[in-house]
Formats: sequence, structure tokens, C-alpha cells
Amino acid sequence: MKEILLGGLGGQGVLTAGTMIAEMAIYKGYKATWSPEYGSAMRGGTASCVVKFGEGRIYSPEKEEADILLAMNDETLTKFASMVKPGGVVIINSNMVTLPENFRTDVKVISVPCMNLAERVNHPKGANIVMSGVIIKETGDFTLQEAIDGMNETFRRKGKEKFEALNTQAMKVGYMFA
Repeated sequence: MKEILLGGLGGQGVLTAGTMIAEMAIYKGYKATWSPEYGSAMRGGTASCVVKFGEGRIYSPEKEEADILLAMNDETLTKFASMVKPGGVVIINSNMVTLPENFRTDVKVISVPCMNLAERVNHPKGANIVMSGVIIKETGDFTLQEAIDGMNETFRRKGKEKFEALNTQAMKVGYMFA
């Protein structure tokens, strides 16, 4: 069972990224849950979600002990860093997050300039997709093609297939960055 905790500001796409990862897991045949948390002000307020997936039964969709934390802003890192299990992974948006000097040494930290990478593939709103690629690679549970297929299926159901080529490029960039 994998637990992924994603957080950032409303509008950064963390809830979409979480939904997409949960749906990728379902697409692959895993059991999955997605549990969002957000303030009353969506855009600009704090948003987070937890995704759990695996072959076995998921007993609780709530945050317990994350294998991976995605911190898109400093507040998320401060609030949730202690919830990552020793040996886990903390992925930070290095365009917005400053890693404290005395940060945990028992976790792997990956600093990703996701906003720059998204702009490089002409998809400035795709930073969350870039980060999803990093997360997917770090789980070790998906090939790049499985991730792309699951992501594209998710967006097709939402009627957003017009972004398929851009999203695919953003996913590839994140996956290869990891």
C-alpha cells in the first residue's frame, strides 16, 4: 500500500494531481482512494489531498504515514513533513519552496523546478503534471506509458482531451527528471 500526500495553494493543481494519480492506480487495476482537504477559498487558499493505492484493502482514506509528500509551497512542507515515514520521499517545488537547513535527514528530498519545466514544454499550467510524473516514477509502480495512458483517460472523461499532447509532454518531463 502506498500513501501519497500532496499539498499546496488552491490553483496549483494538487487536487487534480491527486485525482489523476488515484485514477492511474485504478486504471492499472489497483484499489485506490483520494481524500481532499481545502479551505473555503479554493484559489489561493490551502489545498491538500491524500492518495492511497495498492493491491490490498484500504482501511482508511485519511492521512496516516506518507511514503511520498509533494510540497508545492512552504506551508505544506512545514505542516506535513513530519508525516512522511523514515525512508520516504519529499518532493518540493523548488520554484517556491525553501528547504530548511535543519530538515530531516531520514528522507530522500527531490527539488524540482516544476514551474520552469512546465514552461519549457509550453504548458505553464502543467507544473502539477510535471510533479505527478516525478511522483509516479518514485513510487516504482507505473511505467511511463501506464502513467500517460491513465492520465489521458482521466482527462478524456472530464472532456479535456484537447490538452492531451501538452499533458503528455509535462508528464514525460517529470518522469524523466526523477
